[in-house]
Amino acid sequence: MNSFIQELKWRGMLQDMTPDLEEHLSKGMASAYLGFDPTADSLHIGHLVGVMTLLHFQRSGHQPVALVGGATGMIGDPSFKSAERNLLDKATLDHNVACIQKQLAKFLDFSGNQANKAAMVNNYDWMSQFTFLDFIRDVGKHITVNYMMSKDSVKRRLEDGNGLSFTEFSYQLIQGYDFYHLWKNQNCSIQLGGSDQWGNIVTGTELIRRMGGGSAFALTVPLITKADGTKFGKTEGGSVWLDPEKTSPYAFYQFWLNVSDEDASKYIRIFTVLDQATIEGLEKEHAEAPHLRLLQKEIAKEVTALVHSTEEYEMALKASEILFGKSSTEDLASLDERTFLAVFEGVPQVQLSQETYSNLENVLDLVSEKTDFKLFPSKGEARKMILGGGVSINKVKVEDPQGPVAYTLLQGKYLLVQKGKKNYVIVEVVA
Repeated sequence: MNSFIQELKWRGMLQDMTPDLEEHLSKGMASAYLGFDPTADSLHIGHLVGVMTLLHFQRSGHQPVALVGGATGMIGDPSFKSAERNLLDKATLDHNVACIQKQLAKFLDFSGNQANKAAMVNNYDWMSQFTFLDFIRDVGKHITVNYMMSKDSVKRRLEDGNGLSFTEFSYQLIQGYDFYHLWKNQNCSIQLGGSDQWGNIVTGTELIRRMGGGSAFALTVPLITKADGTKFGKTEGGSVWLDPEKTSPYAFYQFWLNVSDEDASKYIRIFTVLDQATIEGLEKEHAEAPHLRLLQKEIAKEVTALVHSTEEYEMALKASEILFGKSSTEDLASLDERTFLAVFEGVPQVQLSQETYSNLENVLDLVSEKTDFKLFPSKGEARKMILGGGVSINKVKVEDPQGPVAYTLLQGKYLLVQKGKKNYVIVEVVA
């Protein structure tokens, strides 16, 4: 099995590390932590690089520690941000922390009796015990203002002319103390993070040296970008979340399915646990037939199953085939309501009362003047399109304009009406 450092290197997940870290890891099981900012009640795919770093750390025989910043989340990290963020109250933070803990449990093993089982900590547990005077006396005296001002993230904010509040300026000192606290109380000798966190992390190693006379280590992973220069993890609809209520498993699957070939080769290393030989074999197959998008399909499969479940992946795959390939009423009916609506997101929807639906005399009434959506402007045009084979209901071609509306409602309340190849309307029958 590869060492942790070797694993990150071939996956393109290593940016910087302090000297002697590899030697430190070779001496036996070590403990490393990575922080998560609980400003939302779900992680998004931008967090996945850090999550996968912890996953590989545990798979290499070491102990991962996930720190949720219940205290630092009240302040906000200024690292390479252009403006100060909104501060959150404790009740909101507590809710967010609980949700994040549940999501991380899908990646890290917190159970069992093994020595390297994952741990979860919340820095509010120790930071809330400090008074302001205690903190500036016991911690603040060890780090000079000159040292804090020298950090790139601070200098950039000052140079931009936006300024920096004392609250934000103190962030690196609080994060540094987190590292010291975990080093002293939980034998945690390594902090992991994105490359934008280097300054905050080494503040922690400096505090450990000055306050405890000890040594600690830092490792950062690259910030992920897209080949076209746009921000990774963002779509027209916003962030791609791990919470299925915020981003459906179908939409999540589609995000990975649609990455570029150039990005696919990078992402399959970072966001899956497939081994090097398997990935290189997939890349070779993909190069021989790029139109089949084998890399994208494999990434979408692996990440969707990891974040959600194999069952959700299979549902998303079935949904994709329904939208882009041939399918039947049975296929449509097999989708759950959330997936069905996600597949046809943006499709016009109309409601029919159960009484109106029951009184429709024929299909012609359904697609013309008897309902609000009026897929066709006239009965004549509707009749012509139906006879030409251009109308389907629940993926079944309508052959007789005068035929009865005898269709099983999808999920007990929907009809999917299709005109031509691309025009859909969802009819919802309501009581």
